[in-house]
Amino acid sequence: MPVTTNSKRRLNMKSIVGRFGATVVSVALLFLTSVALAGNGNSGSGNGNGNGGSNGSSGNHGNRADNGRNKISDDLDHVLNGRGSGREKWVRPSLRGSQVSVLILANGASDSDLKDLRRAIVAAGGSVNRKFRSVSGVSAVMPAGQVRNLAQRSDVWRIAPNRTVANASSSMEMITGADSVRGIGLSGELDGTGVGIAVLDSGIMSSHGAFRGDNGVSRVKHSVDFTSPLATLDTPVDTSNSTFQDPYGHGTLVASVASGRSVPASLDSTGVAPGASLYDVRVLDSNGLGDVATTIAGIDWVVANAATYNIRILNISLGTNSTDSYLTDPLCAAVRNAVAAGITVVVAAGNYGTGADGRQHYGTVSSPGNEPSAITIGSANAHDTSQRAIDTINFFSGRGPTRGHYLDASGAPQSDNLLKPDLVAPGNRVVGGISSDQLGVTQSLLSVAFPQLVIQRSASGNGLMAASGTSFATPVVSGTVALLLQANPGLTPPLIKAILQYAAEPLPGANLLQQGAGLVNVPGAVAIASALSTDLSTRIGAGTISVGGSMLAAGQTMPPSFSLIEGHIANWSRFVFMGGRFVLAGDDLFTEYQAVYNPRLLWVGSQANYVDPNAAAPTGPLVSAGVISLNQALGQSSLVASTGAFTPAVNVPLMTGQGIVLAEGIVLAEGIVLAEGIVLAEGIVLAEGVVLAEGIVLAEGVVLAEGVVLAEYGPMPGE
Repeated sequence: MPVTTNSKRRLNMKSIVGRFGATVVSVALLFLTSVALAGNGNSGSGNGNGNGGSNGSSGNHGNRADNGRNKISDDLDHVLNGRGSGREKWVRPSLRGSQVSVLILANGASDSDLKDLRRAIVAAGGSVNRKFRSVSGVSAVMPAGQVRNLAQRSDVWRIAPNRTVANASSSMEMITGADSVRGIGLSGELDGTGVGIAVLDSGIMSSHGAFRGDNGVSRVKHSVDFTSPLATLDTPVDTSNSTFQDPYGHGTLVASVASGRSVPASLDSTGVAPGASLYDVRVLDSNGLGDVATTIAGIDWVVANAATYNIRILNISLGTNSTDSYLTDPLCAAVRNAVAAGITVVVAAGNYGTGADGRQHYGTVSSPGNEPSAITIGSANAHDTSQRAIDTINFFSGRGPTRGHYLDASGAPQSDNLLKPDLVAPGNRVVGGISSDQLGVTQSLLSVAFPQLVIQRSASGNGLMAASGTSFATPVVSGTVALLLQANPGLTPPLIKAILQYAAEPLPGANLLQQGAGLVNVPGAVAIASALSTDLSTRIGAGTISVGGSMLAAGQTMPPSFSLIEGHIANWSRFVFMGGRFVLAGDDLFTEYQAVYNPRLLWVGSQANYVDPNAAAPTGPLVSAGVISLNQALGQSSLVASTGAFTPAVNVPLMTGQGIVLAEGIVLAEGIVLAEGIVLAEGIVLAEGVVLAEGIVLAEGVVLAEGVVLAEYGPMPGE
């Protein structure tokens, strides 16, 4: 049964990459701009019309009638309101209360020496550290409680924290917020160190510069090949010393997005978890072809060797367009068993969101992305900027619901109709490594087939290219999971999925079937993971924690439900998908233990059972009493009405107050969930006019490596 790659299906996709040239890549730039503050006040009082400035200045420095707050940067304002993250290095505790290190910019007043302003700072209990020459202003340390009073002065234009300055981060680190969690680990920076990621793909060029460790040795710890003529389904060939480990090039790209380090180039190409260990499990040959049996054999190898190598994550940028239900699909079953073994499996949603007719197609998530226990990832378009506020969902990204089906007792097909994807990650023009042979003479097939995407070729193993597709959004999340497990090794796969969804930032204009809970938010997910006990997996495995038991670490509380990413306030979704068809909310999801965080328990619709067929059916509540169901508030699924599964994700948190508190939890009896009335209309009802992708099946069980899509430039928000 052949396995091919999605790149072959996407060659005819209209591309406008050529309009921008082969090396158009998202790079981080710093701009100094003047900002007109909105409002109806003059800058002196905070209550005038804001048109004239003060003290002879002509700047439009008006202020909202909000007691001077609009003169204060967002991150400083959050700290003053008691909503800081607690990790701000510019906040200093003292016996007199919190002191803040700030920059105070003047508005062009006639007092060029700023004597009056400096005296006012000292009078407020502060101290002036430096007066600037390039800008009109000073740096100072002052009581946090005096900042708003100082902001009322007519000679103050802006007050901002004296933020930490570090080396420039890669575009991927900035988009995801991964740069903001470097250096907050218990024993050093969070970079995935000590966590193993298995990449099930076309191989990894272990000698590529992206994979060098601090000691100069490759972080690709082991390489096995199931495609070699000498391999069997039980015994792969060890290719750790092979001269050309990834002739196709897909796996090297994927691995470098998850765990690559920057190489000498015109841009920083650092991945999300540049300290993680990598395990190369090759299941695709030099043409990107394989078969289902080989793919499952690769998963089996990961499960068998997970304990030996501390493999905690399995990245699968592969998929099959089988019409089988997750209940009977072989790849889904293999993934389910891997999750039950404690491995977090991150899977691509597929690249079939847009059909040959150019229309948006729902029901296009490929297998094993339709497996309920997998974390299924769609693709977001960052529009070549690190500013998350303008991100959109790629047209090609696979949309839910899942459309695998089984035949009921009467022989009628019954579709799974499960909510997918779980979340999205950057997947448009993602920068990764180019594979070549050891001498750099022969380049990977992908880099030869897509020369317009090559950023640099290198005989020394530092080649880079940009690629698009859910294949490359998936390792972004795999890298994120490595950071979570480094911060808290006691997390289980279903708990990790819940954390990622709860902290995800919903993107405007996209519904639950297009983006799941939203765009991956690294600092938000790390904040939740860091607040939880580190022995959860041990207690869950031993059965010593019950539903409703505390999951918080000693002295911890749930963090504020927002993150600051590159100056952008990323509000969390605050909801999760559970049971395939349930949208649940409430901090109790993390302050208290939920039975579904046991990776051996699979809950879908009205059924909940252990993956082990020999295990007794579970009993008791699945979730604690304070968990809130939003299903009734979301209503029946209608594309036209934007309700149910078609509800825009940004609207879901507003319904939290309208949800139903499951006072008795969702109770199991003989494995059956007693939860009548809170299922999304007994499944997901597709409104008339919704295009399903029933025609995308190439052949039953054919596996696709969710390959390279030529970069997609869609309309910006509001266009």
